[in-house]
Amino acid sequence: MSTRYDDTTRTPQEYEVLTGGGAEAAQVAKRGISRRQMLRRATGVSLGIVGAMAGLGSLQMLYPNLEGQFGAPITLRNKSVYTPAEQKEMALDQKGMFYEQSAKSYIMHLKSGGTTQFLQSGVSLANSMEAQDWLKDGDTFWLALYQVCVPFRDDCNSFKCPCHGSHYNIDGEYIDGPAPRSLDRFTMSFDSSGNVTVDTGKLNQHVERPDVGTRVLRLPYVPVCSAQ
Repeated sequence: MSTRYDDTTRTPQEYEVLTGGGAEAAQVAKRGISRRQMLRRATGVSLGIVGAMAGLGSLQMLYPNLEGQFGAPITLRNKSVYTPAEQKEMALDQKGMFYEQSAKSYIMHLKSGGTTQFLQSGVSLANSMEAQDWLKDGDTFWLALYQVCVPFRDDCNSFKCPCHGSHYNIDGEYIDGPAPRSLDRFTMSFDSSGNVTVDTGKLNQHVERPDVGTRVLRLPYVPVCSAQ
């Protein structure tokens, strides 16, 4: 009468003889994992690592380092270049309002007093300016307004879109037209040398249409501004 042995009672040395491998292979065989299964698993892990590395390379190609490019902080000229102007005296690229193509921004540098008239004061004004990314520097104020397709018009003392006719004040606040909100704006700052830095990766799209109580600046001094 033959005797049936339970495989679980065999030692690794016995499996070594049966499988033709070492003690490690025997132990693996005892757990029911064949050499072919091990090879398949090793191949799968290797392919997974290669795939992950390829994916990372593709992401780096699709999303390259944006340092110094649009979508990241961009350092412009020294703030002394941007001559301030009162609200009524803005002149594009001369004083008060400057276009910077690399940052796709209009840089407003507003001088207080004279024809500049704020419609709010105290804490209310400070809160509105903070929410709209104004930057105070002594007795002048700065904004970096995203250009979109809206040019600044010296003759209108404001921004006027030639396409849909939307109209915005010098600080980007909505005046009239079909636009859903005021102009978007970027966060800006000065570096240790006094250069203007615009963070084009931080776009504020939450400045709503102002009403009588929330408008920051008085309306433009030019009562009518045609679309062209």
